Amino acid sequence: MLSQLDQLCRATEDRFAQDQELEFLEDYVQSFHLRKQLYSKLRSVENELVQKVYNQLQAKHPDLLKVGNQDMSAKWQKDTLRVLRYIAHAVLMNDMETYRQRFLLWFQTIMKAFGTQESCQVTYEIMTLVLQRSLPPQEYALIEPFLKLTKETLG
Repeated sequence: MLSQLDQLCRATEDRFAQDQELEFLEDYVQSFHLRKQLYSKLRSVENELVQKVYNQLQAKHPDLLKVGNQDMSAKWQKDTLRVLRYIAHAVLMNDMETYRQRFLLWFQTIMKAFGTQESCQVTYEIMTLVLQRSLPPQEYALIEPFLKLTKETLG
């Protein structure tokens, strides 16, 4: 939404916007209540969701978060909460491009530097399933594209 507003402002600097150029605002206004509801829900259950993902990850891949003798579970939890919060914000704002540019590409660089693509791939596959089971279909439909982009970028 913010990147779309920015593009609209630049494109219409010296003219009035056409109706079709304003449609994204109408779509956003119509979906705002549901976006806000999802954002609030994710905020209130973020720890439980991440714990569910962690439990499933540990059950299926018990050694995935171990690097040598070091357990990276605490770091994984912080990073996974961070990603979930950024996704929630991006869904609220309906701004895939800002999410991709300002967060995912930066985070991708870090994850590649530490060689964590496999754990990211597994994490966001599991998170997708957990959220699909935990959210009503309308809410899940809002978050699904962000989860897909996250999995593709980080995994």
